[in-house]
Amino acid sequence: MAAAAAKVACRRWGWTAVSCGFHRGLCTLLAQKPEKAPRWLPACRRKSSVSFLSRPDLPKLAYKRLKGKSPGIIFLPGFISNMMGTKALAIEEFCKSLGHAYIRFDYSGIGKSEGNFEECTLGKWRKDVLSIIDDLAEGPQILVGSSLGGWLMFHAAIARPQKVVALVGVAAAVDVLVTKFNQLPVEVQKEIELKGVWSMPSKYNEEGVYNIQHSFIKEAKHHCLLHSPIPVNCPVRLLHCMEDDVVSWHTSVQVADRVVSTNVDVILRKHGDHRMKEKADIHLLVCTIDDLIDRLSTVVT
Repeated sequence: MAAAAAKVACRRWGWTAVSCGFHRGLCTLLAQKPEKAPRWLPACRRKSSVSFLSRPDLPKLAYKRLKGKSPGIIFLPGFISNMMGTKALAIEEFCKSLGHAYIRFDYSGIGKSEGNFEECTLGKWRKDVLSIIDDLAEGPQILVGSSLGGWLMFHAAIARPQKVVALVGVAAAVDVLVTKFNQLPVEVQKEIELKGVWSMPSKYNEEGVYNIQHSFIKEAKHHCLLHSPIPVNCPVRLLHCMEDDVVSWHTSVQVADRVVSTNVDVILRKHGDHRMKEKADIHLLVCTIDDLIDRLSTVVT
């Protein structure tokens, strides 16, 4: 596995202190310390109207869409995260600067989308992602999945191989909730099953825990991927911080080993947490997306 990307195309997005020519080394780029942040790093959250995708017999999904060039980019948030996060907004600014299409959205039961969170399952969120791809996205798409969104992006790539042309995982939490639950003592698992709720500790929640329905874990077991080869043949980039104490970076290595595609890179940052939302993390993320856009465009031409 590659511990760092060998060559990444990094265009001039307005990072005035860095001259980013094509195919400059990623390590060289990250070593630069700009005097001010790139303009694709959101300084504040802009107020703008939200659109809704109506679906027969399913909750309406809230989304924001930029129309533009292909390939388009779709951002898949993490568990209980929404489309207003730092990474989602930064990618939007990046896509706007290059004129590429972009979609960010909320899963059902999350953010501005309709639905009851306690009734949500991984399978239902998988359907949400496919609805976005089928009904909103035009042409080939690069999926960027953060945490649990990294799990869902693989399912989307398997289900829509003709439309999903590349994947970027940010601390991809493939199978992680099920794995963590299975690691609990048997008596604790039984207690959670009787109670119906698993209060999983988390330092990223104000309450200090995520209350996860046992039914969510039970249903998620049907969507685990690491027990067999993952039938995804498109380029895959897996970004992870080695200090991530929520999802171990070894998960990304395991995913890379399971993916059928031979075009797979694991890119590790020595420092940083699970969220990967600091400026250097965002820089790495958009550099990775830009490199994939460049490579895919080269293949097309």
